[in-house]
Amino acid sequence: MDPKTGEPVLYTENIFIKFLDTADPDDCLEVLRGAGLTVKEQVTYATNAYFVAAVEGTGQRVFDIAAELLKRDDVEYCHPELIRPRVRKAIFPQQWHLRKTSVNGLVIDAHANVEAAHEITRGQGTTVAVIDDGIEIDHVEFSGFGKLVAPRDATLRSEDPRPKDVSPSFPDDHGTACAGVVCGNGMHGASGVAPEAWLMPIRLASGLGSQREADAFIWAADNGADVISCSWGPPDGRWWNPNDPLHRQVFPLPASTRLAIDYCINHGRGGKGCVVLFAAGNGNEPVENDGYASYSKVIAVAACNDRGGRSVYSDFGSAVWCAFPSNDMGHTPFNHARPLTPGIWTVDRLGIHGYNSGSIGDGDAAGNYTNSFGGTSSACPGAAGVAALVLSVNPALKWNEVKDLFRRACDRIDPQGGGYDATGHSPKYGYGRLNARTAVELAKPQPQSGITISRVFNEPIPDLQTVSFSLEAADDTPVESVNVEVDLQHTYIGDLVITLVPPAETGMVPIILHNRGGGPTRNLKKTYDAANTPALADLAGRSCKGTWTLRIRDAAAQDFGSLISFSLGLAFVHPDRAVVSPP
Repeated sequence: MDPKTGEPVLYTENIFIKFLDTADPDDCLEVLRGAGLTVKEQVTYATNAYFVAAVEGTGQRVFDIAAELLKRDDVEYCHPELIRPRVRKAIFPQQWHLRKTSVNGLVIDAHANVEAAHEITRGQGTTVAVIDDGIEIDHVEFSGFGKLVAPRDATLRSEDPRPKDVSPSFPDDHGTACAGVVCGNGMHGASGVAPEAWLMPIRLASGLGSQREADAFIWAADNGADVISCSWGPPDGRWWNPNDPLHRQVFPLPASTRLAIDYCINHGRGGKGCVVLFAAGNGNEPVENDGYASYSKVIAVAACNDRGGRSVYSDFGSAVWCAFPSNDMGHTPFNHARPLTPGIWTVDRLGIHGYNSGSIGDGDAAGNYTNSFGGTSSACPGAAGVAALVLSVNPALKWNEVKDLFRRACDRIDPQGGGYDATGHSPKYGYGRLNARTAVELAKPQPQSGITISRVFNEPIPDLQTVSFSLEAADDTPVESVNVEVDLQHTYIGDLVITLVPPAETGMVPIILHNRGGGPTRNLKKTYDAANTPALADLAGRSCKGTWTLRIRDAAAQDFGSLISFSLGLAFVHPDRAVVSPP
């Protein structure tokens, strides 16, 4: 019996053993014979590796044999063959947000089409950072080799993100449920949207706007997070009280946190940018009051309910990007119907801790799962799970491409009450309820052609002067994207202003690529694209034939350098696809 999971584990009288690559194969075989072992198979996927059998009747002494062999200097790995039941990871019947199902005898069909997405991917190869209060990393739904990546307590600066319950009035229950919605394994009681994604649990118990808050984002980006899920923010007004003064309170995003998020966007995922999501808020109030969720570089997620409408508490406004299924509450004064389900079924803290202290009515009798998680706190990690599915299919996507893909992957719900405008945006649902299957289909790499125009210049950049370098593009095919690579040597790049001047025929104004950033850093080699230079996105759909000019101005005295090379990458629109030109 596995002491951690309680699963039955069977052993055989077989052993896997791998000797060092440098060991002589004849010596390896002699060692095995001396231990009374018979070679059943020489393993082909590793050097000097064997699957061997002990004498029949050896029984549990096979563990002793393996342990003795492992002590040898020439043995790298050695363990008995252990067999566990193979269980297919599953979506459980109570998880109506993931597929059409029945709850308490009622058919619920208001899901995000996640089960269909799992036919393509379950999130393998992606890492989701959940920044929240403590996360129960000992839960079986977060177990398995490699499931946990770079755990962190950003507040205490330790590697233990488990709940601490510093304040009895506000226990660390929230983060575990959020993590379960994103990437619970689905092995025993609850599946996440991306059950095979890795989890980076980051506990944050510090105050809003603290330096520890910024540190949490930096930790996520520096340790390989692809997606960052944040189900927190400024305090909400009471959703049922339109006169609550908090509805009119504006909470700006502090510079320290904004710069940390920008760091994730600019440096995460090797420069492609982490996808950062925030819960829109539960105050039934304008999301624009929340500087975190309304920041243009994040995805603000609203909540929709089990009837396919808006959850009564969900914040609204132009910054809402999409909606994801969550719980709801009936409210007669608003003429808002009661929900059909308790809420979202997901992972809970173990035993008596958490939302379910051990009642079947609240989840399961052991207290390890809850049936009533909700709020935009649940919607946000649900959407984060979809982002993980998307990046699992196409890890080359940049953060802004994922955000735009979400726009195209939404189903328009509540068409009469949603208030959708001409662009397809609703203040209640953003572009609609996320459809996970549509998202992963859109994410599949598409055929694309293009050219790179490059020239080596090795020309000087004189002190306090402006110099220009040009490339000619002969193809007039509309482009899908443009990137610019600059390679220069300079003794102080903080002196430089680098501007790209597109051909006059494009109708585009000059685009500043580098504006005296970097201070005393020597040399600059960088690729500029729509992710780090948004103005380049305006070239999509245009013909880029003509003369492209790179203008470099040295704006301060004393330092000098030279341009090594300048390259222009043009990706053309595939004939089977279309790119909408900017207005």
